[in-house]
Amino acid sequence: MAIHPTAVVDASAQIDPTAEIGPYAIIGPDTVIGPRTKVGPHAVVEYATLGADNVLHSGCYVGTPPQDLKYAGEKTRLVMGDKNVVRECVTMNRGTAQGGGLTKIGSNCLFMACSHIAHDCVVGDGVIVVNAVLLAGHVHIGDGAVLGGMCAIHQYNRIGRLAMLGGGLMNGLDVLPFANTQGDRAVMRGLNLLGLKRAGVPPENRTALKAAYRTLFLSGLTQAEALARLKAGSPCKEVQEWIDFIESAGKRGYTRPAVGVTELEEAAL
Repeated sequence: MAIHPTAVVDASAQIDPTAEIGPYAIIGPDTVIGPRTKVGPHAVVEYATLGADNVLHSGCYVGTPPQDLKYAGEKTRLVMGDKNVVRECVTMNRGTAQGGGLTKIGSNCLFMACSHIAHDCVVGDGVIVVNAVLLAGHVHIGDGAVLGGMCAIHQYNRIGRLAMLGGGLMNGLDVLPFANTQGDRAVMRGLNLLGLKRAGVPPENRTALKAAYRTLFLSGLTQAEALARLKAGSPCKEVQEWIDFIESAGKRGYTRPAVGVTELEEAAL
């Protein structure tokens, strides 16, 4: 076990013998550090369970108290999977009692410098969170989503699997899986076709998603009519994922395309 002599480690912490703790790092109470995980200089980790092969860079804060006025010191935590990279000055808050008491981070994610993961968020596997992205409380991010620099996501929003969010995006609604979304008060701009290809989605399923996009947003049908048409067509896995996502959307709804079809949308379809 490589623990720098200047590090401060709480007596309750459990640190795997193969983990590394850097200079001036603070490992607080009820913390578990998994195999080969590296905690960099001046990082703070508390009330958290970290899996294997994570790399926490200098000055990040993982499992710190939620920024929620209702929080009264309840014992909550943050759980992180394996092979994540947490860059400088990232903040990840533990959960709140009202939100289930848990912030959950998947595996194989990249959190770039100065991004913020608030209390009770759930982040899937393979997610990329670019510099200065801000997730409010209770946000859910699907597997493989990419959030461009300085995105801000409203509390309780869901970002679907393999969604692509452009830099500077301000998002107050759910984002469909596989969507390419851009803008202040974001709008949907076609499909994340590159992400779908990289994820190994078959060409015929990508074609089905393009047809579903036209049915939902360009056909002039009501949402109920469009969903009925999609259900009647023996939808593929990805189209069914859209149907399920839409039908479970909250009161504020989900991000849709702007009125009319732009050249960018045409290129993405």
